Amino acid sequence: MQGTASIPANISCSGYCSRCKTTHSLSPEDAVEHCRALMQKLDTEKRADFDVPQDQAVSDFSTDYLFGNARGQMFGIMVYLDHDGNKKTAKAFSGQYNGHWEIPGWVSPLIDPQEFETLTMCTEKEIKRIGREMAKTAPDSTLHAQLAAQRKNLSRELMRKIHAIYSVHNFRGKIKPLPEIIYGKKGIPTGTGDCCAPKLLNFAAKNGYTPLAIAEFFYGRENRSKTRMHKQFYPSCTDKCGLILGFMLCGS
Repeated sequence: MQGTASIPANISCSGYCSRCKTTHSLSPEDAVEHCRALMQKLDTEKRADFDVPQDQAVSDFSTDYLFGNARGQMFGIMVYLDHDGNKKTAKAFSGQYNGHWEIPGWVSPLIDPQEFETLTMCTEKEIKRIGREMAKTAPDSTLHAQLAAQRKNLSRELMRKIHAIYSVHNFRGKIKPLPEIIYGKKGIPTGTGDCCAPKLLNFAAKNGYTPLAIAEFFYGRENRSKTRMHKQFYPSCTDKCGLILGFMLCGS
């Protein structure tokens, strides 16, 4: 199968836990074979909503999106034990898929999509309005500087509110918002909590399941920096996931 040679060795997701003073991690193990099956499903069905009948398919979920200007994104599989000790799998995609937070059959994000929409709608409109005003003013003018500062403050406050609605679970029964669990940095990078591993672990922790393995791969047109290639496996990122996975894996 093209592009599947790069498979992580013994650790696929990890993070330092300030409670335990150690790094918690998971291996890819048999999640890799399930990822390969998922790649094949995406190849064949050419849509991400393949868990619903073809006549209910939504055009936004076509895999064409992943090979266009938006480029590809990460997908992941978690193998876990349910309450009866049966091995099962769950799947996730990173961020939003063509503007959508949820697709039938995939785990949910760490936020309530409706709450996110309500929170961002008005502020984003105002930020865009200020941007249009800035375009009409001279870049070196006092008014332009004032508008730029206003836009920056609005954006910063919006991000603060967005981070506060992330409900991050771990396997000790703790639930905290992002700002309370970020390890090692004062700021929170955009997109933290939206990758596959956090979504999958949150699903397991909320439902009382035991995670056994996680593997993640990139599917679609390579990213602009060419650090992510079609059907290649990658471990969880350190700049975003690494800041919260220690907390999330604690107690697993």
